[in-house]
Amino acid sequence: MKLLGRNLPRFAGLGVPRVAECCVVAVLSLAAAPAMASSPYTAPSSWVNDLSPVSELDWNYERAAHLLERAGFGGTPEQIEHLADMTPQQAVDHLVDFHALDADPLPDFELSGLFDPAMDPFPNSRAEAVRQARDNGESMGAKVAHGESRPIQPVVNKFFYGLRGNEMEARRLATWWADRMVVTERPLQEKMALFWHGHFATTDTKVRDHRKMLKQLNLFHENAVGNFGELLLAVTQDPAMLTFLDNAENIKAHPNENFGRELMELFSLGEGNYTEQDIREASRAFTGWTDEKLQFVIREEDHDDGVKTVLGQTGNFDGEDIIEILLQQESTAEFMSAKLYRFFVRDTLSADLQYQLADVLRRNNYELAPFLKTVFLSRDFYSNESVATQFKSPVQLMVSTYRKMGLQRMPTIPDFNAATGNLGQRLLYPPNVAGWAGGSTWITPATLLQRGNLMRDVLFPDVEGFLARDPMPGIYRRVEERLAQGMNITQATTEGDSGASMLADSDEAYNTRYGAYMGYVVASETVIQIPRFPADLSLSAMLRDARVDDVSAAVAYLETRFLRHPLSDSDMAVLEQFLRDELGADELSWRSEETEIALKRVLHLLLSAPEYQLS
Repeated sequence: MKLLGRNLPRFAGLGVPRVAECCVVAVLSLAAAPAMASSPYTAPSSWVNDLSPVSELDWNYERAAHLLERAGFGGTPEQIEHLADMTPQQAVDHLVDFHALDADPLPDFELSGLFDPAMDPFPNSRAEAVRQARDNGESMGAKVAHGESRPIQPVVNKFFYGLRGNEMEARRLATWWADRMVVTERPLQEKMALFWHGHFATTDTKVRDHRKMLKQLNLFHENAVGNFGELLLAVTQDPAMLTFLDNAENIKAHPNENFGRELMELFSLGEGNYTEQDIREASRAFTGWTDEKLQFVIREEDHDDGVKTVLGQTGNFDGEDIIEILLQQESTAEFMSAKLYRFFVRDTLSADLQYQLADVLRRNNYELAPFLKTVFLSRDFYSNESVATQFKSPVQLMVSTYRKMGLQRMPTIPDFNAATGNLGQRLLYPPNVAGWAGGSTWITPATLLQRGNLMRDVLFPDVEGFLARDPMPGIYRRVEERLAQGMNITQATTEGDSGASMLADSDEAYNTRYGAYMGYVVASETVIQIPRFPADLSLSAMLRDARVDDVSAAVAYLETRFLRHPLSDSDMAVLEQFLRDELGADELSWRSEETEIALKRVLHLLLSAPEYQLS
C-alpha cells in the first residue's frame, strides 16, 4: 500500500497508511475553514436571522439532509429521502415528536453486578477505606483478616476491585450509548442527551459510580425534549450531580457554594447575571440535599431553613424555590436559548435574534419541543450561514460516519470512546463542569491528522492486532509474572523497580500495588466483556445497490452521501483519476476485492478532507 502523494495536493499524505506528518493538509484545513463559511446550497440572504418557517416549495433533499445532520447525526440517502418526501412541518415533527414512534428496539444497559450493597457508599480514597477498616474491622463488606500477615489486604483489594471495575463498567456504558446513537430511530433524543451531557457536565472521574452515571443518562433520555425547568430541578436532585458538585458537604453549619455557583453560572443564568451574595444565599437553600443508595434525600438536620434573599426575592426558600426564581429571570431564557441555538445552528447570533429565541422559550413556559420546532423550521436554520458551517465534535464525527455507512450496529474496533477521547471528547468524561468548549476548538493540525488516521482505522481495521493487545496494564502484568515465578507479594511488587520503597507500604498491613493487581483481576472476571468486531461495510454492495457502475459516478455518489459541503470540481477530478488509476479501468468490477479496496481508499480520502469535518 503506497503513500498517496502524486497528483493529490489536496489529499497529500492521507492515503491508507497511517499519517505521521501532513503539514500541507493541516495548514489547508485551518486556512480553508473561514472560506467554508458560506453554504454551497444557495438560499436568499434575507433568510439569515429569519425565524419564519421555510415553505414547502423550498423543501428538498439537501435541506432534509441538513435537518437530519443537525437534529441527529446524518443518515443514509433512504433516510434523507424519507424526510424529503414529507412537508417541512411533517419532517420536523417526525424528529422532535419521537415519542410518537414505537419505542426503539434498543436493549437497556445490562449491569455486570459489580456492586454489592456493602460497597455503598464507596470510600473516597484508599486511605478512607483503610481508616474505616481500622475503626470498624471492615469496609465495603470486606473484613480485616486478623492474625494474617497483611490483615487489611482484603479491604484494599476490595477498594481497587470497585475502582477498576467501575472504570470497566463505565467503558461498557459509553459503548452502549454510542451504539444507541448509531442505530436509533430517534436521533434527536440521542443528540439532545449529548447536549445535556455537555451542559450538565458530570464526569465519572469524580463520581466513580457507573450506576449514578447511568441514572443521569436515563434522565437525559427521558427528558430530552421535555420541560427545561423540570429537567433543571431533576438534575439538582440527581445523585451523580450531587456527588460531582460536593453537595453532601453543603450543610447548614458549613455551606458549600460549589452547587449554587454552577447552578447559576453554567446551568441557568449565565455568567454576570447574579452576585456573589446570590450564590451564597442560594447555596443555603440546597443545604442537606444529598443522596443515599442512588436515591435523592434531604437531611433535615443539615438544611438551613432560615430566611434567604436571592435575586431580589426574600423568603424561607428551599432548592425548589430557587429553581422557580431562576426560571423567572429573563437571563435564563436568553442563556439557554442561545446555548441550544449554538449547538444546533451556528456559533454567532445577533442580539435581536437572541431576544426572539428567548421569547419563544419563555412563551412556551420552557417547553423545549416548541422551541426546537421553531428553530428547525426557520429559514435561518437553512440559510447559507448555517448550512455546512459547524465543526463536528469527535462523537458526531464517528456516529455520523457509521450512520451514513448504513451500519446496523456500532463497530467496537476501533474502540469508540478511546478514539473520540484521543480527539478531545470522551463520553462520560467531560473535561470539567463547563463541558466541552466545542466549535473551532475541535480542529487543530494535530487533531485533523488524527481524524484522518481514525477514518483509516475504521475502513482498514487491524482486527488481529487489536484483539492481540494485552488488556492487562503492564504494571499489573509484571506483578502477575513475578508471582508466577514464586516471588512473595513484597518481592513481586518491588523487585527490579526504581523507587521500590514507595511501592509497598512500610508496615505491610497491606500492599497497595498487590491490591491494585488483585482488584483488576477480580474486576476483569466480573465485568461483562465488550464484544469486539469491525465495521460490516461493503462499498461494492452499496454502489451496486445504487446502480453506480463507473468511476465518475462512484466518486460523485460517495461525495454526496458522506459530505454536506461538496468538494471543488478540481478535487473531484483528482479523486476520479486516482480511482481510475487504482482500478486500471473506468468501470467497476463488483466481484473484485481490488475494487472494494480502491473504493475504501477513495472514501478514506473523502472522510479525511477538511470538508468532511463540517456538518
